[in-house]
Amino acid sequence: MTVSSTRPTTRRPATRSAVKPAQKVATKPTIVMIHGFRGTHHGLLLIAKYLKGSANIIIPDLPGFGKGARLAKYDLESYVEWLHKFMQKQSFKTPPVLMGHSFGSIVSAAYAEKYPKAIKKLVLVNPIGAPALDGPNKFMTKLAVAYYKIGAKLPDKVAYTWLAAKPVVRIMSVTMAKTHDKGLRTYIHHQHDRYFSRFHSAQSVLEGFTTSISHNVGDFAKKIPVPTLLIAGSLDDITPLSDQYALVKKFPKGQLKVISNVGHLTHYETPELVAKLIQAFLKSV
Repeated sequence: MTVSSTRPTTRRPATRSAVKPAQKVATKPTIVMIHGFRGTHHGLLLIAKYLKGSANIIIPDLPGFGKGARLAKYDLESYVEWLHKFMQKQSFKTPPVLMGHSFGSIVSAAYAEKYPKAIKKLVLVNPIGAPALDGPNKFMTKLAVAYYKIGAKLPDKVAYTWLAAKPVVRIMSVTMAKTHDKGLRTYIHHQHDRYFSRFHSAQSVLEGFTTSISHNVGDFAKKIPVPTLLIAGSLDDITPLSDQYALVKKFPKGQLKVISNVGHLTHYETPELVAKLIQAFLKSV
């Protein structure tokens, strides 16, 4: 199903950290949101804003980024076990809905496969549905691999400067933003400039990148028993629609919604529409 996008507001929401357990309302479902690679919880605040009246939202920072935990290593197993411990600490009375965006979709899918009873439903926004090195954007992926490999060979302080280089962040931002709204594009670039380099160390971002291109949601889809909603952008350069249609067929209980005229940044460009799709999914049996 394809849905039309609407022009989102460019007004920035109030920055806040994850909703604390003490703030939960028992009558509402809880959604735990996992952000993408190099991001922080700030990237998902617009979606959270539009879900405010219908769900309790918890958005932790992934390990290695923002205020996230520090891990001995940043492989997929370590991310999954961190998420499991985080979920256990929340002491949920009923299983929450788990949502992941981009790299967060890989972490969330891997978690759902290993701990299916810990969640009620799964939402994957702009899921990484195919191997990054085999996709249509593989040239850019290989350039990114080279960029991170150079960073890995540099001394720590120099590596951090190299990996946080503003021109590189801007090129990424300009490439992925599909909107023609100048105000919204400015907002997106500002968000990336402000939050895209809040990684803890060269190790965390280098190992995290390796993890992000070494796995995809398709690796876990067939063994995920919970109802799963995939939300894709029709112009996504990371995982094209053909791969998304193939991906959803792997899920025992999967459904795919496609938002037109948007790419990999649905959380910035069409957050209200993403929220509406999630709300409808929450109400479904």
